[in-house]
Amino acid sequence: MRAKVTVVGSGAVGSTTAMRLVEQQLADVVLVDILEGVPQGKALDL
Repeated sequence: MRAKVTVVGSGAVGSTTAMRLVEQQLADVVLVDILEGVPQGKALDL
C-alpha cells in the first residue's frame, strides 16, 4: 500500500517537499494552503 502525505502550506518549503516526495515516488501527496488556488497551481507544476 502506498503512503499518503498531506503537505500544509504550498510556499517554498511545502512545494519543494511535495515535489521531492513525488519525484522519488514515496507517497501520494495532497497540498493544502490558506490561499485558494495556490495548491492547484503548484500541483500542475508537479
